[in-house]
Amino acid sequence: MERLANRILLTTGWKRALLAFCAGAFAVLGQPPFQLFIVCFISFPILVWMLDGAVARPTRSLVAAMWPAFATGWWFGFGYFVAGLWWIGNALFVEADQFVWLWPFAVTLIPAILALFYGLAAVVARLLWSDGIGRIAALALGFGLAEWLRSFAFTGFPWNAVGYAAMPVPVLMQSASLVGIYGVNALAVFVFCLPAAFAGGRRQAGFAALSVIALLGAHVGYGYWRLENAADSAADAPLVRIVQPAIDQSEKWDAAIRGEIFKTLLDLTLEAGTGGKRPDIIVWPETSVPYLLTEAPQAVAAIAETLVPGQLLLAGAARGGEADPSTGQRTYYNSILVLDGDGVIVYAADKKHLVPFGEYLPFKALLEKLGMKAIAAADRGYSAAERRRTMTLPNGMVVLPSVCYEAIFPYAVAASGDKPTVLVNVTNDAWYGDTPGPYQHAHQARIRALETGLPIVRAANNGISAVYDPYGRQLDALGYGVRGAVEAPLPDSLAATWYARNGRLTLSAILAFFALAATAGRVRGRNRH
Repeated sequence: MERLANRILLTTGWKRALLAFCAGAFAVLGQPPFQLFIVCFISFPILVWMLDGAVARPTRSLVAAMWPAFATGWWFGFGYFVAGLWWIGNALFVEADQFVWLWPFAVTLIPAILALFYGLAAVVARLLWSDGIGRIAALALGFGLAEWLRSFAFTGFPWNAVGYAAMPVPVLMQSASLVGIYGVNALAVFVFCLPAAFAGGRRQAGFAALSVIALLGAHVGYGYWRLENAADSAADAPLVRIVQPAIDQSEKWDAAIRGEIFKTLLDLTLEAGTGGKRPDIIVWPETSVPYLLTEAPQAVAAIAETLVPGQLLLAGAARGGEADPSTGQRTYYNSILVLDGDGVIVYAADKKHLVPFGEYLPFKALLEKLGMKAIAAADRGYSAAERRRTMTLPNGMVVLPSVCYEAIFPYAVAASGDKPTVLVNVTNDAWYGDTPGPYQHAHQARIRALETGLPIVRAANNGISAVYDPYGRQLDALGYGVRGAVEAPLPDSLAATWYARNGRLTLSAILAFFALAATAGRVRGRNRH
């Protein structure tokens, strides 16, 4: 082990960059759909050993001194995000005549930007670096801060945070109810890096082995205990049906087949369910209806004929707003509309966190002159909601809605209004085809249930449509490419989790612990020398 560590430590030039890139790319196998978290016990020790050798020539410039560490972390991140996000480019082939030229930029520029955060993580770690376990605490601190920053910097894109690799199955997800994904990120990196200490002598190896056993044991043990004591839902729980029409994205807004698409939605809504009971709530996915539902009275009338009194439909749909007084241009929203059994739209919740370049165009005035437009919003673009709100339904249920990738942001499950009893996420992952993207998206949404103690109902046009209980257990689901409907009794919500009540305090405590451990390791190392 020591010989291998030394060989990695001494790599230079293009070999060092390539090794860091490959180590990062290999770590992606820990994410869905593979979920081979064991690979992270290889990738992250390689990163530790590479940072051991990330030493600049003596210089008075802090920037120059930190550059080797930054470059190592950046190449690791670049490999991680290229391998983990290459599928983003598939969206550009839907309207290839307009957007395919952007493909090389999408699959390289986005990972290059995201890799900056991992470069920063390496710099933070290197500032507190030592030759013992303390350096592993330093790297855990660096990644904990970097993943937290990635959730909001540049509008935020916390996709494939490292911690998701540590939560592949429900028994390993329960820690999220205590520390959330941000806390799991830092703890997971610490555990994944510990095998690097096996090259540091018996004392370090022994401490690392005990730490791995203790932390993994706590992770598994708490998950087992929590699931063993999980409460069952009420027998009279509302029955929810998810409709997955599996419409090809290239056909979704085709005027020639609008009627056929709408009929598919109605047919799946009416489809006979299990036990002969009609569902209480039906959920259609993001932008399910191929026109503005609020301005299509015939479609609303057809929905009213399909529903029965007491039923509710939550439909993802584009919604037209008022014209902007300053420009005269009309606003449009990516929304969830609630219709009752009479076909009356009783509530509308608009998406707040829009996708840059997908639903709106940053630097619009400049980029429109260059012929660019938002990829997923036709020529109109979407406007963001002023704030996120809960929806109190006529049956008393309180829904916290999220549209598409809003579900990957933990803070998006906090909203004004009544205390929610269920999370509802509507999405359209057909943009990305049968790639890792839809599986990654579903897994990240699933963890929001653990963090909040709320069940989550997820409806996808194509992707993974599912009902998860507050413990992350899947009650039923439809896989990618399957057209159909799935239904399940809606699980009861739990009392607010520790994370929901104390998330920021908990993350601060974890990061402070790693900062102190890293500092202590560095001071001890200086005293020895």
